[in-house]
Amino acid sequence: MSSSTISEIFSLTGKVALVTGAGKGIGRACCILLAEAGATVIAVSRTESDLDELHQLYPDNIEPWVLDTTDKTFIHRVSSLTSLDILVNNVGTNKPQPFVDVSEETLDHMLTFNVRSAFLTAQAAAKVMIKNTSGSIIHMSSQMGHIGAANRTVYCMTKHAIEGLTKAMAVELAVHNVRVNSVAPTFIETPLTLPMFENETFRNEVLAKIPLNRIGKVEDVAAAVLYLATPASNMVTGHSLKVDGGWTAI
Repeated sequence: MSSSTISEIFSLTGKVALVTGAGKGIGRACCILLAEAGATVIAVSRTESDLDELHQLYPDNIEPWVLDTTDKTFIHRVSSLTSLDILVNNVGTNKPQPFVDVSEETLDHMLTFNVRSAFLTAQAAAKVMIKNTSGSIIHMSSQMGHIGAANRTVYCMTKHAIEGLTKAMAVELAVHNVRVNSVAPTFIETPLTLPMFENETFRNEVLAKIPLNRIGKVEDVAAAVLYLATPASNMVTGHSLKVDGGWTAI
C-alpha cells in the first residue's frame, strides 16, 4: 500500500456496496459517502420516498431496493447478487425500557431486527463474497455493545451479540479474504434522536459522559464506515471501531 496514492487508498470505484436502513440517519450518510467514493450503492429501506431522494442525488451510483430486511425476499435477492464488495449491516431498532417492564413482544421485535436480520443479511452477503474471494462486512454496533446501561438491557444484549458475531465471522471468513468489522457509535444526532436531545437534562447527561463534549454526527459514523470499506483498512478485521468521543475510555 505504500506506493498507493491517497485517492487510490480511499477509492471505491468499481465496487458494489449494500447498505441496509439506508433511508435516514446513519444509513443515508453511509450511502452518500460510499457513492462519493465511487461505489455503486444498493440502498435498502422500507420507505420508497427516502430512497427516491437518495437516487435523485446520485442517479448513477444509487440503486434503490424498497424491501424489508426481515423478509425472505430480501435475503434471496442478496444471495442472488453476482457481485458484492461491501455490506453495511446498519438496520436496527431500540425501545428503552426498565428491564422488569420489557414485554416479550419488545424482546422479540428487537432480537428480530438487531440480531436475526443482521445475521441472515451477513450470511447472504458472505456467500457472494466468498465466491469472489474478497469483501468487507461492516456491522453497525454501538458503544452499548461494550458497556451496560440502565433501561437499555435488550439493546445492550443485541449489540453485544453483534460484537461477538463480528469477531467469530472475522476468524472464519479470513481464509476467504473477507474482512468483518463493526462500528460502535455513541449517541448520534439523527431524525430519531433529535427529539431526545431537545430535552436539556438528557443532553447534558450524555455530554457529561463524552470527553470530547459533543454529540456525534452521522458524518462521523459514515467516515468510519468508509475507512473499513476501503483498501485503507486492508489489514483490519475482527475490530470494533468506536466512534464514541471517548465514552468507553472513561
